[in-house]
Amino acid sequence: MAIPFSVLRIDHVVFRVRDLERSIAFYGDVVGCRVLRRRDELGLVHLEAGSTLIDLVSVDGPLGSRGGAPAGDKARNVDHLCLRIEPYDEAEIVRHLADHDIEPTAIAQANLGAEGVGPSLYFNDPDGNSIELKGPSQQVDG
Repeated sequence: MAIPFSVLRIDHVVFRVRDLERSIAFYGDVVGCRVLRRRDELGLVHLEAGSTLIDLVSVDGPLGSRGGAPAGDKARNVDHLCLRIEPYDEAEIVRHLADHDIEPTAIAQANLGAEGVGPSLYFNDPDGNSIELKGPSQQVDG
């Protein structure tokens, strides 16, 4: 049977976090996301990430507490979140991260993404979730 739909893009990603305000500051100051809506009765904050949302839920709130223990060294919420960014200037990105006392978790590499192979740099958010900043695909001759 044919699938009755096609995937267009990621709509949103939800992270369970230990400290909601610290994570809001991180995703605002480091990644450039803006708070779209707060739903304090649920312990939920929606952040704009381009045409996608990153939702943060407090692990001790009504939604987040349903997920058990918070992510840590031995458990994760997800493997990683990849954000397609532009422009991609590795030196500038590393400097920006350093301004926030964040070091990349590995050297930048060319990785496959939705648009093809392009540069990627990884770092962790305050809860240990891995964030990938992905640049444009690179044309390869021949």
